[in-house]
Amino acid sequence: MCNTLHMATNLAIDDRLIEEARKAGGHRTKKATVTEALEEYIRRRKQSRILKLFGTIDFEPDYDYKKQRARQ
Repeated sequence: MCNTLHMATNLAIDDRLIEEARKAGGHRTKKATVTEALEEYIRRRKQSRILKLFGTIDFEPDYDYKKQRARQ
């Protein structure tokens, strides 16, 4: 049995856009196209949050993580 939640959803999506996305992604179905588009959207949003951290975290070039492990 599948452990993912499935939800029937009716969406009004521009047919031209969904067809272009389907061809660009090489998908056979609209469902596969939308699923991959949502997964990619989520990945990009997560990457964006990580990128926002650059310059906000202090970096110590002489930090020795192996030495820190030995202390524990």
